[in-house]
Amino acid sequence: MLLGVIADDLTGATDVAVNLRAAGLSVVQVNGVPRAGLDPGDVDAVVVALKSRTIAAADACALALASLAWLRARGAERIYFKYCSTFDSTAAGNIGQVTDALADALGAAIVPATPAYPRNQRTVYRGYLFVGDALLSETGMRNHPLTPMTDANLVRVLQAQTPRPVGLVPLSDVDAGPAAVQARLQALHGAGCRHAIVDATDQRHLETLGSALVDYPLTTGGAGLAAGL
Repeated sequence: MLLGVIADDLTGATDVAVNLRAAGLSVVQVNGVPRAGLDPGDVDAVVVALKSRTIAAADACALALASLAWLRARGAERIYFKYCSTFDSTAAGNIGQVTDALADALGAAIVPATPAYPRNQRTVYRGYLFVGDALLSETGMRNHPLTPMTDANLVRVLQAQTPRPVGLVPLSDVDAGPAAVQARLQALHGAGCRHAIVDATDQRHLETLGSALVDYPLTTGGAGLAAGL
């Protein structure tokens, strides 16, 4: 299994599964933490659809870790944590907490993250998430009843959810190519960062990131980065 995906809701899981299939992978989607004896067969990717976006962070982490154990037992070479391209969450969770739990289990030194999905007008520039020409915090997501997004700066949003430092891979590094992305991530890790928000404003950036990050044990984001991988 080339890629094991843990998605925090059903529609997001279906979105990433469709994108992976369009990119040429054979894909199976499983709803809920898979049963121990379930055999997905010989496929390139398995997407586990959870319902964990707005539950207690501890419960979300437990579901993600159970899914991770099942995926790794079936040979998943890389793990992808998929959340919405609007990064919607709160200071209480759950993106940072789940990422930390998965990173600890996988021994991941630094985890790249981007919800960028230019096909759907979600882009990240200087760490800020835009929907079309508007900052996320200036869209209807500002008034979401469960996960109001009042700050478009993803470095700040993610930092509120984790005690581990969060850095930024700016667009200039992404434009410079995979080696520059990897160098920036190594520098951030050397500076003590555990997480790195990554800029991307165009589909070609996601392809660059796919090349740069394909050997990382854990990456996180929306459907766009998964397709790039």
